Amino acid sequence: MTAPNARERFGIRLSTVSRRWRRALDHHMAMAGHGDTSWAPLVHLGAGGDGLSQKALAKRVGMEGSSLVRHLDRLEAKGQVQRVSDEQDRRTKRVFLTPAGREAVATLQQELLGVERELLSDLSDDQLEALLAAIDLIDQRLQREPGALEEPPAST
Repeated sequence: MTAPNARERFGIRLSTVSRRWRRALDHHMAMAGHGDTSWAPLVHLGAGGDGLSQKALAKRVGMEGSSLVRHLDRLEAKGQVQRVSDEQDRRTKRVFLTPAGREAVATLQQELLGVERELLSDLSDDQLEALLAAIDLIDQRLQREPGALEEPPAST
């Protein structure tokens, strides 16, 4: 049997590395005092997803909806997020960062930047730029696939 070529290995490899990346981030964030994974919804909201529905945010973060609801309950109790009923569909809740949530995101982004610098330290800037360009091409293709996109953020 011949060794699989790069196209045959790519999907499973990307999936495996993605899960390891997330576990490494979770571990480092736990070591920095963020013991649960509530940091992830905050970071995703801060990266331009403010106003997403709970369902779309769960999809973006890679969490089950019920797990995300528990995290959002905690974040709301801390005053970091606010859930608002959608004007077109009152059953849908949209999630917004509060000023305290934006402050938390700024802190989390600094901590994540340090972790990511460490994890990417074996790559040159040119290698990283090439990798990002390739990922962007893949993402553009994925965005044309049915069901691949989360819903767009709500306008406030």
